[in-house]
Amino acid sequence: MQSSFKGRLNRGDVLVGTILTIPSAEIAEIFQLAGFDWLFVDLEHGAMGIRDAQAAMQAAAGQLPCVVRVPGNDEVWIKRALDIGAAGIIAPNVRSAEAARQVVRLCKYPPEGERSVGIARAQGYGEAFQAYVSTANEAVAVIIQIEHVDAVAAIEEIIAVAGIDAVFVGPYDLSASMDKMGLTTDPAVQDAIRRVKQSTRAAKIPIGIFGPTAESVKPYIQDGYTLIAVGTDTLMLVKAAKNITGALKR
Repeated sequence: MQSSFKGRLNRGDVLVGTILTIPSAEIAEIFQLAGFDWLFVDLEHGAMGIRDAQAAMQAAAGQLPCVVRVPGNDEVWIKRALDIGAAGIIAPNVRSAEAARQVVRLCKYPPEGERSVGIARAQGYGEAFQAYVSTANEAVAVIIQIEHVDAVAAIEEIIAVAGIDAVFVGPYDLSASMDKMGLTTDPAVQDAIRRVKQSTRAAKIPIGIFGPTAESVKPYIQDGYTLIAVGTDTLMLVKAAKNITGALKR
């Protein structure tokens, strides 16, 4: 599943996913049945832990690639997320080329990097160890998140780091770093996002973005964004519940 996700990412396929924040294997399974192309498993925000992330991957049954956003770009979180079988890593709040290089190093086995060698779900609990470690460096997607004005200022240096497979824009944190909390359509915020897009286009690196609704991400898809995360499990539940109560209590 790792290779098929990264292969599609590299081909430029539009990959539509959503964000899982609730520790529920059943929700992950429902998202797989709904036809999403990938699942953004969020360990940075919300109540999910590493065991919950693994349960989500097991519920997806190899049909829905799961990419884990780690809570921090350190060795422990990255290796644990990869060892449970993540198709890739989303590294939050990368602001410099050096920070990007560290993420790449921690995602790659030696000699290309410094990922430590363990035996867990990704390695078939040992049965597929050699097959996994011989292909993981090429198969695992390394995605960095640009979500701060400092990262925008350094975007050319950041995306020049070898081993980055895609860039993912976080518009809400980016707006907050510009003292425009939540104003993602503000002209200055949109200008910053456009700068990131122009740089990734020049470097031929896939770019993605989050939006709360299908309508909010359509313009980005039309502009060439291919890694799309639309909505979250909680947003979908709130909307569906309010639709029901609104219809019956008017």
